[in-house]
Amino acid sequence: MDWKGLQKTTFILLCSIVPLSLLFGVAACREATPPQKSVNTGHVMDHEDVLRVIFHPRKARKTEAPQQAVNIDAPVAAGVKIGCRLFTHSPAANTIIFFHGNGEIVPDYDDIAPFYLAEGLNFAVCDYRGYGWSDGEPLVSTFLADAEASFLHLRSWLTDSQYTGELFVMGRSLGSACAIEVAAKHSDAVGGLIIESGFAKTLPLAKVLGIDLEQLGIREEDTFNNSAKIVDFTKPTLILHGQYDQLIPLWQAESLHAASGAKQKELQVVPGADHNSLIATAGKRYFTAIRMFIENATGTAPDWRQRRKEFKAAQQAKAEQNQQ
Repeated sequence: MDWKGLQKTTFILLCSIVPLSLLFGVAACREATPPQKSVNTGHVMDHEDVLRVIFHPRKARKTEAPQQAVNIDAPVAAGVKIGCRLFTHSPAANTIIFFHGNGEIVPDYDDIAPFYLAEGLNFAVCDYRGYGWSDGEPLVSTFLADAEASFLHLRSWLTDSQYTGELFVMGRSLGSACAIEVAAKHSDAVGGLIIESGFAKTLPLAKVLGIDLEQLGIREEDTFNNSAKIVDFTKPTLILHGQYDQLIPLWQAESLHAASGAKQKELQVVPGADHNSLIATAGKRYFTAIRMFIENATGTAPDWRQRRKEFKAAQQAKAEQNQQ
C-alpha cells in the first residue's frame, strides 16, 4: 500500500472526530460492545460505571495473519489468551511491542505495520481481554497484569525463535498505561519506551467524562498512575502527541515528559494533529521519528557522512523518478 492509501485507511479506522465517551482511545467505526457487568474483584476501579467509560471492546474472529506476519496467542491466566500479531522485517531487527488504543483491535494495524517494516523494524501488536479474538472481558484489575504477561510471552517467543534485536515497548492512548507498566517493571529487558497520545493523570480525564472518581473514593494512585510509574524508567523515552489533541490535552504529555526518569527523553508535538490524526498529519515522518529514536537508543544511528550519502541517494532517486 502506498502512503496515500495508508492515509485513507487511517482516516477510516481512526475516525477523526470521536465522542467524549471514548476518551481513553480511538473510536471504532463499528459499534463497540460494552463490557458485561463486572464481578466483585475487590479492585476499586472494577466499578460498572468506570468500566463502561474506560473500555470499549470490539470482538472479531481470528483471521489468518498477513504476509510477513504471524498470530501469537499469549496465555495470561487460566483459560484466557490474548491475541497478538507479529510483523517481521528480519530476526536481527529491533522489535516494537505495541499496545493499541481503545476501540482498536489487532487487525486494524495490518495496513500500518508495513510502514514499520519499511523502517527496518519488527512490529508486534497486542490486544486486551474481550478485544478481537482474545478471551474474557476487560477489567482494570487484570488489564496491566495481562499486558505484562503478553510482553513476557512475546519476549520468550522471540528468544526461542532466535530474534536478536532489542525490544521497545510502545503504547497509544489507553495502551500508554500498558507500555509504562511494562517498561517500569522490566527495564532490564526493554531498550526504550515510546508513548503516543498518552496520559499522565487519570482523574482529570474521568472528570471530562462526567465521572468524579474521587467521589467514589478512588485516588490517583488507585488508577493507572502513569506519571508516578514513568519516574522509575530511566532508559530512552519518546513521547509523541498531537498539538490539538481534544481528548487527552497536550499538558498530559508535557506532564509525562517532566515526570520521566529517563536521561535521554524527548517530547515531539505534531503540529495540527489531534488525538487520532498523528499518522495522517505527520506522514512518513511519524515512522522516521520512531526509527531515528530507536537508532539513537541502540547506538546504531548513522554518522553525518552516512546521512549525507543517504540524502544524496534519495535526491538522485527522486530526480530519476521525476524524469520518467
